[in-house]
Amino acid sequence: MTKKEQLYEGKAKKVFATEEPGKVIVSYKDDATALDGLKKGTIAGKGVVNNRMSNFLMQILEKEGVATHFVEELNERETVVKKVEIVPLEVIIRNISAGSFAKRYGVEEGIVFDAPTIEFSYKNDDLHDPLINSYHAIALKLATPEEIETIKAMAFKVNAVLKAYFLKLGVKLVDFKLEFGRLADGTIVLADEISPDTCRFWDAETNEKLDKDRFRRDMGGVEDAYREMMRRVFGE
Repeated sequence: MTKKEQLYEGKAKKVFATEEPGKVIVSYKDDATALDGLKKGTIAGKGVVNNRMSNFLMQILEKEGVATHFVEELNERETVVKKVEIVPLEVIIRNISAGSFAKRYGVEEGIVFDAPTIEFSYKNDDLHDPLINSYHAIALKLATPEEIETIKAMAFKVNAVLKAYFLKLGVKLVDFKLEFGRLADGTIVLADEISPDTCRFWDAETNEKLDKDRFRRDMGGVEDAYREMMRRVFGE
């Protein structure tokens, strides 16, 4: 697979064309942003952790019947994925109160929910990714009612699989963000990444944060947290 011209550069990744129109190469960067882009920095080795962990988790999900964009890992930072049209919705699943949920509703972090919650944000940097409900998404033609139902079902399935998987590694999956895309034939697949950038991971015993919150909140030990998640997943 040959890397051709750059198609896109985001906060954490670059996307390149290949000789196959239905496939692109994603290259993961060490750049980090938080607080709606106000906080910028670098987390050494983050791109490697996020690339390898995302690919590994997507392969676990594929085996459980969740269709993803993953095709092939090329090296530590680069992966071939199916080219998709991203559905402009960020899908957030929460198992435990934390982050913006705790702040928004005035509750402490760490409340374990009886059942997972789901929320959508409109993926739009200019508008700062506002919360949106499914009726708004349909009204704005961001997705069809059928696509919304498919996305919700897939997101809850991802949660069930990964929550159980991480618990075996001594990690609580607190909450996480997913993105979905449409293939050329309209099929919805899981896209983007699953990593310490997009998930809140807490140690099951100590509740120590093992994710990007350490960067967001200037807690220190950011690289160590990413490396620790890598060690738990890969035994490295």
